[in-house]
Amino acid sequence: MDISMLSLNTALAGAQSDIGLLVLGKALDMSEVTGNVMVEMIDSAAIEHSVTPHLGNSIDISV
Repeated sequence: MDISMLSLNTALAGAQSDIGLLVLGKALDMSEVTGNVMVEMIDSAAIEHSVTPHLGNSIDISV
């Protein structure tokens, strides 16, 4: 194998690795944002439940 081709392949592999790490970092950032939004939704639901604690505690069924 030619040394120039070996060098090119090595550089290409390094670039692909760098791109993969950048994409992974963006995915982790997006997961963090999604997690924070879910925590806010859960907190708002807990506040709503504390304002109206009688809602959702029972169900009426007639057969």
